[in-house]
Amino acid sequence: MKVPLLAILCVFSLSISRAASDNPFLNDFLQCLPQKSEPTYPIFDAIYTKENSSFQSVLLGYIRNRRYSTPTTPKPLAIVAVKHESHVIATVICAKQHGLQIRIRSGGHDYEGLSYVSHVPFVILDMFNMRSIEINVTNESAWVQAGATTGELYYEIANKSKVHGFPAGACLSLGTGGHFSGGGYGYMMRKYGLSVDNIEDAKVVDVDGIILDRKSMGEDSFWAIRGGGGASFGVILSWKIKLVAVPAQVTVFNVKRTLEQGATDIIYKWQFVAPKLPQDIFIRAMPQVKNNTEGNKTVEVSFIGHFLGQSGKLLPLMNERFPELGLQKKDCFEMSWVESTVFWADYPVGTPLKVLLDRPKGPTMFFKVKSDYVKEPISKQGIEPIWQILLGIEKVWMQWNPYGGRMSEIPESETPFPHRAGNIFAIQYWLFWVEQGADTTNKYIDLSSKLYQGMTPFVSKSPREAFQNYRDLDIGANLDNQTGFETAKVYGSKYFKGNFNKLVLVKTVMDRQNFFRHEQSIPPL
Repeated sequence: MKVPLLAILCVFSLSISRAASDNPFLNDFLQCLPQKSEPTYPIFDAIYTKENSSFQSVLLGYIRNRRYSTPTTPKPLAIVAVKHESHVIATVICAKQHGLQIRIRSGGHDYEGLSYVSHVPFVILDMFNMRSIEINVTNESAWVQAGATTGELYYEIANKSKVHGFPAGACLSLGTGGHFSGGGYGYMMRKYGLSVDNIEDAKVVDVDGIILDRKSMGEDSFWAIRGGGGASFGVILSWKIKLVAVPAQVTVFNVKRTLEQGATDIIYKWQFVAPKLPQDIFIRAMPQVKNNTEGNKTVEVSFIGHFLGQSGKLLPLMNERFPELGLQKKDCFEMSWVESTVFWADYPVGTPLKVLLDRPKGPTMFFKVKSDYVKEPISKQGIEPIWQILLGIEKVWMQWNPYGGRMSEIPESETPFPHRAGNIFAIQYWLFWVEQGADTTNKYIDLSSKLYQGMTPFVSKSPREAFQNYRDLDIGANLDNQTGFETAKVYGSKYFKGNFNKLVLVKTVMDRQNFFRHEQSIPPL
């Protein structure tokens, strides 16, 4: 028997009045939701309040950083785990009408928790249920909903084609909504650029609850969401991406060298070689603190490589251009492109592909991340003090990601992501710990600042550039629920350089009243 809609709404109203009796803003918001969503797709089973037994598990499930899952971390009044486009529209309209801020979470990988934490009354618009992926091999394209993960995308592409892939991140649980809108950085970037360089269309819910595509939003808005951070402009529903060609077999390797094995000389040479190799080759250098054979602390550098081809072609080239690494046949593993995505996620060779479909189960560690760009090689005399800082921290790694290739061919203004020609590599700094407590957290935050300061002579200047996907509130943040232009200009110039001003103009057109905002959002004029 079909239950009348009025009866459903009556039961829903009773339950939410119990859940929100002490908060009129929340009560009004919850009462508004079923009125603004399509009755065909009931929204009530997508809503979690603090009185709901699943609230805590839903909240924690897509938190990556334990720094933002403590008892003192501000919690949302409700989580709307949307299952249909109409749920997104209703959440935007009702939050705006009833004075609540929304935070938009697709995968929860915002390093500073901005997709699920706010210091004013807020709700989380959670996209994890919207994860459909439609592959069209004939047109070499795909529509990907914002809640789908990169791992799911890689898996679905491989299900349809063994000679197509997509350039995106190594982490498999990244939500495509946030990952792509911030740039989308990965190990095929020297061949194909970033994720945003391979997006053909998008669907976005704007501040008025209207679904826009590329044509209806206009080219300026479409430009802005591809690297300018979608959460400043609207809610990304889905992307239309362009699939790229990959060979049936690729080659990967991970060659590790400690300081005692000449790591300093090798990484010094890497700076000159890696950005100038053919576009099919990507070699990341990853320094971290390890124990050497005597049990003493040392720095070990992993040289992790990806080649769009077979080892028979790779080895002669490496022996000619980068003999210092000493790459051998036994170091190389040939596999399909989709198998290489599992390798890059740090799983053992041979791990079943089903791991690509794994969803996260909450945060496992505390961490702090920062980023930099390097335009001139660092001397050996400059590298040595870096190792000493790492040894003093211990729980830290760095990723040095080489530029060149396609990254140097795309103009700075092509997308909001401006870090193109002129960079030889980008750095990600990652400090991690498992001990709880404010004193420990403050210790590692201070150590991250020490490392960042120690790198000052070697990195970009005026501005000191940073990568938005590696969110860092230390470089500037609006912390008073206002998006002050002068403060935004500080972090905006680091993330977007000269593209910041155009982003401001787009924001002014799309969201003049600044409904979509967070601590590092784009301000309207």
